[in-house]
Amino acid sequence: MKIGTIVYEDNNNLRESLCNLIMFSENLFLLGNYPKADEVSKQVKELQPDVILMDIDMPGVNGIEAVKQIRGFNQDVQIIMLTVFDDTRHVLDAICAGASGYLLKKDISDHLLEAITQVQQGEAPMSRGIARMVLQGMQQMPKPIANSYNLTQREKEILGSLSKGNSYKLIGADLNISIDTVRTHIKKIYEKLQVHTQTEAVSKAINERLVP
Repeated sequence: MKIGTIVYEDNNNLRESLCNLIMFSENLFLLGNYPKADEVSKQVKELQPDVILMDIDMPGVNGIEAVKQIRGFNQDVQIIMLTVFDDTRHVLDAICAGASGYLLKKDISDHLLEAITQVQQGEAPMSRGIARMVLQGMQQMPKPIANSYNLTQREKEILGSLSKGNSYKLIGADLNISIDTVRTHIKKIYEKLQVHTQTEAVSKAINERLVP
């Protein structure tokens, strides 16, 4: 079954390029595309997409506010933020709002289809530049009261790798373990952190500085 996708992007040329990428992909189906998100709740409820590509900076309702609205009634749809911003605040706000992944617009042509596949598998893809911004923001935050959540050293390594935007496949290769083993560790991490998604786990790691 094809992955139903909606695009929100105010740049007409980029929106057209995104739509073409989706329409020419054998695994994706374009449900709709919009230059603004002022009616995002109505559109998402009507179209029931699997994945949403969401520009952060749009006139009217911006991407972060749109994510908040969507998460108010739908926790399952995967939302990949598209951004040219190089400031950490927007990225952290998107994480806290409930975004599933984050791509710099310059990386779209090379990584978009892979990112969509990853979010459908429960991962949270991030462009390297965005992962770097997240880590920089984390380093600048006041250090909270320590709480290790009884994470093992291996779990801390995996959580740290997730926070850098690495895929399950790359984590497994780096640690010389199978993807199934990575998934087992991540399930235990979720249980210990009392979260349900990779985005929540990364957000908690950032806010509470659980990784170096």
